[in-house]
Amino acid sequence: MPKIVTILTEGFADWETALLNAVARSYYNVETHYATPGGEPATSSGGLRVMPDLAAEAVQPEAFDAVIVCGGTAWQSATPPDVAALLQATRQRGVLLGLICDATWAAAKAGILDDVQHTSNGVGHLDPTGYRGSALYRDTAGAVADHRIVTAAGTSPVAFMTAVMEGLGLANDDLSYYVGLHAAQYKAA
Repeated sequence: MPKIVTILTEGFADWETALLNAVARSYYNVETHYATPGGEPATSSGGLRVMPDLAAEAVQPEAFDAVIVCGGTAWQSATPPDVAALLQATRQRGVLLGLICDATWAAAKAGILDDVQHTSNGVGHLDPTGYRGSALYRDTAGAVADHRIVTAAGTSPVAFMTAVMEGLGLANDDLSYYVGLHAAQYKAA
């Protein structure tokens, strides 16, 4: 059974990884875990309070098939969580790394996005991090997957979920059907 861990912070953007974890767990029997800095409970931007399974500092990437980092206000705060070592270890071990919204800030600061195609919340959004990957930035409403790193804007949770599921080798007709259900609302507009 595949296993994923999602890193959450205080003020995490609950909608960004909710579809991924719900679909993975409910329809694909993926074992889902949650981690926070210090293993402390975290409250989302929508008020959802989560008691994590473990501390982010205790996450061993090789124990999981994917490490997912949820966006939220913490990543651009004056004292963002330091997950650089975890992100670098995840990449070095070839474990799928999913980054959505401002989680891409943490990755940019850690040098993870310097040499892979990626996206985020808009052109220039990551420039203040000092990263060197701006030439590989892709301005898209969808997700970008390159070298087992999946990135997406915070407005793209369905595309993010799809790209992570594909990266885990779990894409099938059921997933296409599920994505189609979410996309149907835009066809009506």
